[in-house]
Amino acid sequence: MSGQLIREGHSGTGPGTITPDGCAVELYSRLSVGDEPDVIQAAVPAGASILELGCGAGRVTHPLVARGFTVTAVDESRQMLERVRGARTVHGPIESLDLAGETFDVVLLASFLVHTSDHRVREGLLRACRRHVRDGGAVLIQREGADYGTNLPRERVDVEAGCVIRIVSAEPVGDGVRSVRAEYHFDDARWTQTFRSRELSVEEFEGHLEAAGLTVDRYLTADGVWALARPK
Repeated sequence: MSGQLIREGHSGTGPGTITPDGCAVELYSRLSVGDEPDVIQAAVPAGASILELGCGAGRVTHPLVARGFTVTAVDESRQMLERVRGARTVHGPIESLDLAGETFDVVLLASFLVHTSDHRVREGLLRACRRHVRDGGAVLIQREGADYGTNLPRERVDVEAGCVIRIVSAEPVGDGVRSVRAEYHFDDARWTQTFRSRELSVEEFEGHLEAAGLTVDRYLTADGVWALARPK
């Protein structure tokens, strides 16, 4: 089915199922992984247990499993989870996840989910991270780069997937929130996604973590996109 507006400010178009935040399942099954597995592997112990919040179709999950990590993959889309292989899967909203006292060596919150426009959802996401990380464990969070909403439009080529990815616009809609439009062009298909993203300064980002019982230990990449936090 084609996507219509599903969640306020979020929509998607193109072949196949569209999730509530405008993501196309078939699209995310095609996209290749970037450097995320390398960043994660370098920051955590070999063979660690990982809780991946918002796994999608397994773009990052599958390389982590292949590298010997034990992954529990969580997503609110059953159709996305049907594409995941080699990991335990959990269906449901990640901001309200509660695995009854189960904890993990690593909790992973990637895909810029911390930049949700809804403060209540962000609070829930970070509380879920804190609730499920073991004492002494690590929470790895992916943030937007400093130039994410500037120098637009811009594009990059996913050579492995055969896709041109364009960030077309990031228009302010008030209260520090932007409406971001992305396009994905393959030879045989085209998808679009529009979603809302809240700008977070480093101070705001770290403040939200502190409120959830987490503290930034270090930034894993020079651009500050990846942060490693510890439970307080």
